[in-house]
Amino acid sequence: GPLSEQIVGGTLHYKKCPIPYNSHLMTTNTGVNVDDIASAIISEVRGQEVIDLHTHLLPPSHGSLCLWGIDELLTYHYLVAEYFMSAPAEVTPEDFYALNKEKQADIVWEALFIKQSPISEATRGVLTTLSALGLGAYVKSRDLASIRRFYNKFVKHGLQGVEIFAQLVYKISGVRYAIMTNIPFDSNESQHWRPQKKDYPNTFKSALRVDPLLAGDKKTIEAALKSSGYGTTLSDARQYLHDWCDTISPQYMMASTPHDFYIPPSDGGSMRVKKTGVNESALQAPFAFTEVVANDCSECDGVDDVPSIINENSDFLVDVLMRVCEERNLPLALKIGAHRAVNPSLLQAGDGMAFADTASLARLCTQFPKVKFLATFLSRANQHEACVLASKFRNLHLYGCWWYCNNPSIIDEITRMRVEMLGTSFTAQHSDAR
Repeated sequence: GPLSEQIVGGTLHYKKCPIPYNSHLMTTNTGVNVDDIASAIISEVRGQEVIDLHTHLLPPSHGSLCLWGIDELLTYHYLVAEYFMSAPAEVTPEDFYALNKEKQADIVWEALFIKQSPISEATRGVLTTLSALGLGAYVKSRDLASIRRFYNKFVKHGLQGVEIFAQLVYKISGVRYAIMTNIPFDSNESQHWRPQKKDYPNTFKSALRVDPLLAGDKKTIEAALKSSGYGTTLSDARQYLHDWCDTISPQYMMASTPHDFYIPPSDGGSMRVKKTGVNESALQAPFAFTEVVANDCSECDGVDDVPSIINENSDFLVDVLMRVCEERNLPLALKIGAHRAVNPSLLQAGDGMAFADTASLARLCTQFPKVKFLATFLSRANQHEACVLASKFRNLHLYGCWWYCNNPSIIDEITRMRVEMLGTSFTAQHSDAR
């Protein structure tokens, strides 16, 4: 009706609710019409601080791993992919990525914001961000230089400037805290956790990414264990995971599954994961497990040629990951359906999607009833079946409209379906911000 159209069709930017909490506006029986109700609900929704359930953000204390500024916005992989839809034939991805970040940003700005109308959701996101920061006049005049000067005012104050900017973003957006994605198996990130964990504000909370354990990637797991001074038994793998949980205090474990991830039906014994492996190109991104193999484990060369204490038939999912989740009462968040490197030359911008096997998720929920699973699917075609699953398993919680589903028309469709089928037992959205 009119109320839902106002809420769904309008733009809800965070603004502190002007209606006092002790107001009787919603309980009085007289003098209230539909417009009053709509106004009160919109004010309440707009005035709520939110928790961003999943991001790739890192705090300013993590130095160059904290990505921010106009050049990072303009070179986000959504926009790079959009640029190459219509880029001149003589411009190759290799040439583009060989440029420094500022030059890449100049090219994207010129192509998508000057020569074309910025009407895609990715380009509109940039404009919305800049407008929220009070830079609407610069957007109107297409003045990229002045936008850069705005950000440079924070840059010249070093770490303190970045911290002030981060606080500003949280205040404007109404985010209480955001949950990071932490993969400390990469030496680039682990230096900020060990031997001494760096302090960071409570607006950042951690999550531990464990893709290789989910997929049973023996080589990568053993390399990580050896490079950190652990043995290679399943007990050592569990201790490794426990120790990192003690270090970073994660809100949950998480993994992005390979596109062909599959768990066969149980034969009545222990569940075993079909070892399709981990897509190595996905793991070459920042904070990936394979960085350990490349940077920290020179003595692990030829590891596949050496007899392993970890049994080839052991299930890292059952005997390590799920056991630690149960022991620490930690949820496991799954991002399901990404098909990595559909166009490898575009690097991260070249990832696609695939229809996922939801039956594997159902088997996980059945086999591990004590573990809470958070799940989001990349394909629109999986959403209805996912809702049905969530209505059957109390240990399954759907969250967000991820990546290619993060478009207003699809968000509207998915959210309406979830409300109709699940009531309020889901998380409507996460930003996936980087």
